[in-house]
Amino acid sequence: MYFPSNKQKSMRDLRFALLSAMIFTSVAASAQDVNEAYNISNTTVQGTARSMGFGNALGSVGGDISALSVNPAGLGIYRSSELTFTPSLRINSASSDYTGINTIDNNTHFNINSFGLVFTDAPKGKRYERRNWKTVSFAVGMSRLADFNRQYTYTGKNTASSASQAFESAANQDPGNALSTTPNSSLGYIGYNSYLLNQDPITGQFYSIVPFNGGVAQMKSVQESGHIDEYTISLGGNYKEKLMLGITIGIPGLKYHRYYSYQEKLADGNTANNPYGFTSFNYNQSLDITGTGVNAKIGAIYKISNAFRIGASFHSPTYYAISDFSSPGILTVHNDSAVELTGSNGYLPENQFDYTLTTPWKAVVSATFILKKIGFITADYEYVDYRSMHYRYPLGFEAEQTDMNQAIKKTYQGVSNFRLGAEGRITKIFMVRIGAGYYGNAFTNYGEANTLSYTTQRIDVSGGLGFHFKHFFTDLGVVHSMYQGIQHPYGIDYNYVVTGSQVALPQATINYAINNVALTLGVKF
Repeated sequence: MYFPSNKQKSMRDLRFALLSAMIFTSVAASAQDVNEAYNISNTTVQGTARSMGFGNALGSVGGDISALSVNPAGLGIYRSSELTFTPSLRINSASSDYTGINTIDNNTHFNINSFGLVFTDAPKGKRYERRNWKTVSFAVGMSRLADFNRQYTYTGKNTASSASQAFESAANQDPGNALSTTPNSSLGYIGYNSYLLNQDPITGQFYSIVPFNGGVAQMKSVQESGHIDEYTISLGGNYKEKLMLGITIGIPGLKYHRYYSYQEKLADGNTANNPYGFTSFNYNQSLDITGTGVNAKIGAIYKISNAFRIGASFHSPTYYAISDFSSPGILTVHNDSAVELTGSNGYLPENQFDYTLTTPWKAVVSATFILKKIGFITADYEYVDYRSMHYRYPLGFEAEQTDMNQAIKKTYQGVSNFRLGAEGRITKIFMVRIGAGYYGNAFTNYGEANTLSYTTQRIDVSGGLGFHFKHFFTDLGVVHSMYQGIQHPYGIDYNYVVTGSQVALPQATINYAINNVALTLGVKF
């Protein structure tokens, strides 16, 4: 008799986990899927309250620690050393519509948007006149690039399909895994061993015991937390008051946690035939993702005149080393009997997977028009090539790696992002700011039609004010972000389904509204 090695069993379980993630998933990260790649790659500098106030259009403004993650040539604007710290409060709202029922979720949490230290050598007098490099600055800092904290729930009644059909199709596609005596993470195994599926003794086909044609109440609840914080080391300077150059080495740290729960139970008034006494089932998954990456950014700002300057920067891809840990579970209830399979009780494996992810490259061009003693108007154009995202899996997963990377190329496209902002000086020490941003839809038509979840374009509107004194400054900034998520709670391969007929899967529409309020405190020396 052949017994597989521990390594082979681990690889097999991980393959099942990958398949299950693609069939039964939620937006923003299932283990090693196309949504996770986008979730990690879709970053925006949250930065200081000042930069938030004028829409984070930092490409040619400079003089702000947030510029280290957009265009490090902004260091050439500094004329003194600086220390800054920016805490923030993030207020999230998600309004979900599913089968005509609306659900609203809110949550609030505290962040550290950024902190940083800039050391500037800015000579004066004859030393200034003799030097071609009028200033040189070295900076270290941190900026938050992504915030994953959110929660949402949607619920409704369905008489056309059931998530149990996803388990059914998986079992019929690979009966050997469903009937395996060794625990694995395939949906077929989970469905059959939790008695959510039965097997026809004559045909050998698996079928769902859920009488969904009489109506089932469905509910999906998702809780997410975590962030991407980028730690930066930058060098920049000002050449002859005309050309500013800069370089940043970024080290982003990734931390993400998600717990989701999907529940189906008999709806009130369900009188359909129910020979197996089905009452309910709850499928859940806990996922933790951690990783560390490295990237580089180079940039330039050219001063055409005292009133006008332009900027450009290039961001290399970030190369992440990532570790995923996932743990599925299910609880089914038949009449008064309950069956529970989890990793903690030994009936399901707890999976760990280590791999690498390469995020897209970015390019930013910008322009700033300066009104002397009045303020400025600035704009950024950013291009992000999401098609260039790709995974690299360990040996033994070459086929899965190829399939996933090909799916990414079909699902995503390059996008154009626009940021616009202005700052006006009301008095010598008091300033007001406004801004806006448009972040394009990264999903292709194929991606919207063939993924279980996708998001639309995002719109930001912002404002702020600041008080700047000789050696101390404080700024307040607010950003209101709006975007929409479209999500199918489960996927069904109808080629392997014997219960029910092929129908369009139910769809949830989730409208997100995010308010980020930040306060920056800083000193110059």
